[in-house]
Amino acid sequence: MEQEKNLVIEKIKERFPGAVKNVYSFRGEWTAVVDKKSIVDICKFLKETPELDFSFLVDLTALDFPDRDIPFEVVYILYSISQSKRIFVKVNVGVDDLVVPSLTCLWESANWAEREVYDMFGIKFSGHPNLKRLLMPEDFEGYPLRKEFPINGEEL
Repeated sequence: MEQEKNLVIEKIKERFPGAVKNVYSFRGEWTAVVDKKSIVDICKFLKETPELDFSFLVDLTALDFPDRDIPFEVVYILYSISQSKRIFVKVNVGVDDLVVPSLTCLWESANWAEREVYDMFGIKFSGHPNLKRLLMPEDFEGYPLRKEFPINGEEL
């Protein structure tokens, strides 16, 4: 099973040479870190290639690693129902360029997930049809899931 997932990664590398920045496996789950400029094309390839068939966007979220040079990761969890396989695709996002292409053109379910990431982390999704805050009031200042966000109003 692990070898099969690795074949998915190899197909991505073959189709998009240079776009895969890192690959690793943890507990049998494969992750490909890819160039954010290629995320729409890679996800479209994963979704529309019949032998891959990653047609289900399970979730889309973000992570904040303040000690890294590039502190944010946007994580896409894709699932192939026909193949019973899951893959994680990540893009790195720096503070000087907090914009990632939207996947709403591939999955309508990306709409609210991208809005939540924008609301909680301040990462914008270019091409999103309605990018505005989802959970916080429009006039709320800051992004609550960033590590730098003050807890109880106190700076950390």
